[in-house]
Amino acid sequence: LPLAGLTAWQGLVRHGGLQSGQRVLIHAGAGGVGHLAVQIAKARGAWVIATASPDKLEYVRSIGADEVVDYTNGDFTERVRDIDLVLDAMGGDHADRSLKVLREGGVLVSLLNVHDATRAKAGERNIRVERMSVVPDREGLVELARLVDARKLAVHVAKAFPLNQAGAAHAFLATRPIGKVVLTV
Repeated sequence: LPLAGLTAWQGLVRHGGLQSGQRVLIHAGAGGVGHLAVQIAKARGAWVIATASPDKLEYVRSIGADEVVDYTNGDFTERVRDIDLVLDAMGGDHADRSLKVLREGGVLVSLLNVHDATRAKAGERNIRVERMSVVPDREGLVELARLVDARKLAVHVAKAFPLNQAGAAHAFLATRPIGKVVLTV
C-alpha cells in the first residue's frame, strides 16, 4: 500500500489537484497503481473512467469505475471526452493520445517521461503536464490509512511469492495480473 498507494494519491491529489465532480481517466485501471487510483478518485467524488483489458473490465467496475474502456477494442480517444485529469501509468503514446480527451485547462499526470512534443501540444491547449515520482509523504499515508479504515480502499494481491522465488514473481508480472504481486519474507 505505501508505495503504490502514495503513487496513486500523489498523482491524483498532489500533482493532479483532483476535485470532487471532476472527470478522471486512469490508464491501466486494474494495475498495481491503477486499481488504487480508481478507488481513491472515487472516494474523492470523481467520475472515474478507467482503461483495462477485456478480462479485467468487470473487476475495474467492481472497485468503483463509472465507465470502463477496453483498450484492445479500438482507440480510447474515440470513446472518452471532456476529461479534467488523466493519470497515465502506461507510457508510450498514451500521453500524447490522452491530450485529445482532456479539456482545455486539464491536467495530464504521467508516471513516465513525457516527450517534449507532447508537452508543446499540451501548452497550446493550456493543459498542464506533470511527470511525477513518488516521494515520502506522511499526509498521504495518513489519508490512505483513513480510506482503508473507511473500507473505501483495499489492495488487491494477485499472488504472493516467498522471497527465494523472486524470479518467479517477476515472471508472473509479465502476465499483467490484477493488482499487486507480493514477496514475503
